[in-house]
Amino acid sequence: MRRFIIPILLAGAGFALAGKLVPAEQTAVNEHLASFPDADVWTHQLRPAVLTGICMIPAVAALFYCLGGTIARYVTRQFLALLAVTFGGLAVIWLLVDFQDNLEEMKASQDVANTALRLYAARLPELTVTLLPYALLLSLLFCLGRLSSSREIVAMIQSGRGLARLTFPFMLAGLLSAFLCAGLNYHWAPRANAAEKKILDTARGLDETAAEVVMFRNPRKPRLWMVGSFPPDYQKGAPLKRVRVVRETPDSKLKSVLIARTASWSPSTGAWSFEDATVRDVPEGDPQPPPLYRTDLPNPYVVKTWRETPAEIIQPGLPANQLGIPDLAGWLASNEGRKPSTKAPYLTQWHHRFAQPFNCLIVVLLATPLGVVFSRRGTSGGVAIAVFLAAGLLFLTTFCLSLGDAGHLQPVIAAWLPNLVFGILALYLFRRRLAGRPIYQTIRRLIPNEA
Repeated sequence: MRRFIIPILLAGAGFALAGKLVPAEQTAVNEHLASFPDADVWTHQLRPAVLTGICMIPAVAALFYCLGGTIARYVTRQFLALLAVTFGGLAVIWLLVDFQDNLEEMKASQDVANTALRLYAARLPELTVTLLPYALLLSLLFCLGRLSSSREIVAMIQSGRGLARLTFPFMLAGLLSAFLCAGLNYHWAPRANAAEKKILDTARGLDETAAEVVMFRNPRKPRLWMVGSFPPDYQKGAPLKRVRVVRETPDSKLKSVLIARTASWSPSTGAWSFEDATVRDVPEGDPQPPPLYRTDLPNPYVVKTWRETPAEIIQPGLPANQLGIPDLAGWLASNEGRKPSTKAPYLTQWHHRFAQPFNCLIVVLLATPLGVVFSRRGTSGGVAIAVFLAAGLLFLTTFCLSLGDAGHLQPVIAAWLPNLVFGILALYLFRRRLAGRPIYQTIRRLIPNEA
């Protein structure tokens, strides 16, 4: 029973962490559903469950480790040590580059250390999703290269274990990493860019904004909202700035224009309060009479019949790549009748949220057959090919997503084509390795020898 102490402790830590994070997440879900009438309720209600699953992944990984044999646990320890070093090294490089880019903004803050801590804590999900596939690739190549050069892989195979069984811990690590990235991609990683903007705006002494210059046309009523600036706590009644509301007749003719310095929404009553409001009415007629200006309105000017909410208005102002699966599902459901070119970025990002985590498993399948070497020669050839293929996967993913966002490629194809191409290639390389025909031997035969 002693070997299960670590999974039990990690399970306890996971439940404790979930107990701290999930109530706050549930509160955020309730506030979001109250503010977004067209939100996808089911996907938002899954957020606390997904967050709990993320907290329990270390305990699941530790349980698989304890259930493995002696050799499997030895290989896993070697791999995890290198994974920690590799991920830490990539994270330090990423943080140094990003810190240099944001140094001027953070220097304007009175507490640079606290600002930096808040910034990178908010971006941790994005950092994990971005770097984990490449940390898996490099650590796996280092681990297999070390085991190959010391002839340990040969000894393990001679003990009766096949290559597939020997590399099973790596496949399991890739699968659990894919689950981790899928959980973070569900909501938290895409929201990291918006959180970065809020923190840096605060550091520079600017008003925090969730979005700027947002235009929203109510699909149920002929009203067009134009908002200059959104505060981050707009869901709790904070005022919107530089607001213009254009009302139209059913036949799309201009009816009136309301201009206000700020607009506040009451979550309890659903009423809108406009500060320093001016209304310009456009009378009907032929010829059309001159507009009528109403400047004697009460301050604040309260409207109780408009059902728009701030969260509903801001939604078109948020880029598709900053929306998680629940927000993307809600946007697509409420804008079903829009043109395909308008929906293309949101559909592409929705599919990409599911496709991107599979990169973790694909890079493991790519690195395993190229990192295992039975001969006495070095592993540099396989490592070079593996790094080249990983770079190709990154390039093809970025290229296809750009085509999908622009509407030149079907969203499902844009998101899944890189995985399909490199997944098939990875399985082909793994099959050749199991058959004792590594790909680098074939490539070497294609290179002519010098006379």
